[in-house]
Amino acid sequence: MIEFRGAGPAEFDERLDTVIDIYTAAMRPPADQITGRRSIMRNHGMYPRFQCYFAELRGEPAVPVTVPWPDTAPGTGPYTVPGTAPGTGPGRRGAAKVVGFAYGFHGAPGQWWHDVVYRALEDRSGPRVADAWLGDAFELAEIHVHPDHQGKGIGRAMITTLCAGRAERSAVLSTHDRPTAARHLYRSMGFTDLLSRFVFPGGHEEYAIAGRPLPLS
Repeated sequence: MIEFRGAGPAEFDERLDTVIDIYTAAMRPPADQITGRRSIMRNHGMYPRFQCYFAELRGEPAVPVTVPWPDTAPGTGPYTVPGTAPGTGPGRRGAAKVVGFAYGFHGAPGQWWHDVVYRALEDRSGPRVADAWLGDAFELAEIHVHPDHQGKGIGRAMITTLCAGRAERSAVLSTHDRPTAARHLYRSMGFTDLLSRFVFPGGHEEYAIAGRPLPLS
């Protein structure tokens, strides 16, 4: 069973190792980019109205553990407790396994992604359009599901959960501008292209900048 659990900036920072592991499995970035990505994500946690959700897999039986008898029963040898994991006690289920995460924050001037995209959209469509989409936007920064658990609706559910109750008038994101599963997902949820074949400064890959009004229907 998949459950979604919210996490604020402090817990997000504490669990960055898990976040990076899932990001790496899903995106397969070059190894020399991992340190920089970690730093970027840590900074994101300090942005205004930051919110993260973890997708946690629960309900899997724990592996039996062999433990020694207490000193009060010497000579009896070790015994096995079925369905026990360290720290959970006999008969309890194992700890939840994080299989995905998604987070976002309120976009504001001074944030690199926000400023770059705002200027590009302003140049392309004018200041009124740029302000309509980015003047009060919830920026969906990262949405990733471990490859072993993709194709099960987890990404869609995380986006829906993350956007629920947000006060901003729009949600915006960037994704590779090619026919990926993520691109199809965003389109199916009502995101439309604001910019296409967009290359961020210093990069070479083409991205689509997409947005949709909030709340989600």
